[in-house]
Amino acid sequence: MLKYLLVVGVIVFVYFIFIKKKPEVRKKETQTKEEIPSSEMVECAECGIYCELEDTILSKNRYYCSKECVKRS
Repeated sequence: MLKYLLVVGVIVFVYFIFIKKKPEVRKKETQTKEEIPSSEMVECAECGIYCELEDTILSKNRYYCSKECVKRS
């Protein structure tokens, strides 16, 4: 009986040490709000929606969300 318990104990030990995978910690989940980069939002001069500053079109010192809005103004 002691032999069987010893064999089961060794199998359990090997499983937990070598086979069972440890949970991975993802870097994005551990970031705080201060670490996440953000950009400035501006309002389209024609339709009024807000877009990121990098995605807008500057024409006549006004920001537009698309070429269609530039043509309409």
